Amino acid sequence: MLSAIKNLGINTKQYGDARWWLGMLLVVVLAGASVALSKLPIMQSAQFSSLTIGIVLGIIVGNSVFSRIATQTDIGVDYAKSILLKAGVVLFGFRITFAQVAGVDWEGLLTDVVMLLGTFILAVQLGNRVFKLDEQTTILIGAGSSICGAAAVMATEPVIKAQAHKVSVAVATVVVFGTLSMFAYPIMFDYMGLSEHAYGIFVGSTIHEVAQVVAAGTAVSANAADTAVIEKMLRVMMLAPFLVGLSFWQSKKHAKTNNNEHGGEQKAGITIPWFAVLFIVASGVHSLSVIPQVATSAVVWFDNILLTIAMVALGLRTHVGAIRQAGIKPLLLAGCLFLFLTLGGYAINVGIAELF
Repeated sequence: MLSAIKNLGINTKQYGDARWWLGMLLVVVLAGASVALSKLPIMQSAQFSSLTIGIVLGIIVGNSVFSRIATQTDIGVDYAKSILLKAGVVLFGFRITFAQVAGVDWEGLLTDVVMLLGTFILAVQLGNRVFKLDEQTTILIGAGSSICGAAAVMATEPVIKAQAHKVSVAVATVVVFGTLSMFAYPIMFDYMGLSEHAYGIFVGSTIHEVAQVVAAGTAVSANAADTAVIEKMLRVMMLAPFLVGLSFWQSKKHAKTNNNEHGGEQKAGITIPWFAVLFIVASGVHSLSVIPQVATSAVVWFDNILLTIAMVALGLRTHVGAIRQAGIKPLLLAGCLFLFLTLGGYAINVGIAELF
């Protein structure tokens, strides 16, 4: 247990520091404002969640007044960006049950696996070979597009120790192309030749965010929305094994680099992302139905608050100049992945459906 706490990065000594309390107060206030703004009709119609609003608000404050108070609030802000983010990912598991996963049968499982691997591998190849992007930005955009949008980007950040502005860039691409998918898919439905069930699987296996999946599914029918959400939840469930695999890949790569630079054979030390393991544990507990529905709903609500706070903290640590320096290449990469998810995803969905 102590090892797990250490791996999560928890340091209890900082709680007595005024910089921790003031920083936490700052991010909580901004997160509260983000949640309030997300309730506005215009934000709800555009499907802008408190997470999206939180990072934008954080960036605005971070590039204006935050520089004057950074030294008085830095510990709390960084705590929210790291520890509260991991806690939010863990509690995200209470949105999923193993029964939901089983509900889409082998067709849905195979579709999600193929889409996840295909999208992420394509992201790595295009990011490295075509757009010459740095590895962190490429991985973050690939994770957001292939799994579950901003939540996947945020969960991937501590595994690869990405810089804040790169996370913000990746989240921005999810918002842009996920929103485009949300509006485009219902328009395309009449021309796809898919049943409502097949459309739901297509939506759940290819659209970025859970909220966007709900909107795109509901626009066609309640049946399509139910199938889409279940398929999406299965995709979300794959976040944990993805993070473990990513950690293993990163460890092997760094060990190989060290071998080349220093000579000799060095073993790759695998850093297990414990928050990803606890994510599965949370899903398992939720699947047992031992917690009342009212309590589960409260946990999900609290989880949304934690993730919003983490997004705000991330925004506070993001410099607009760094985003501007990233240029258009991240957007082009995300655009290519969007085309693969839409056109390639349609072909893959139809092909797998033929197998079953």
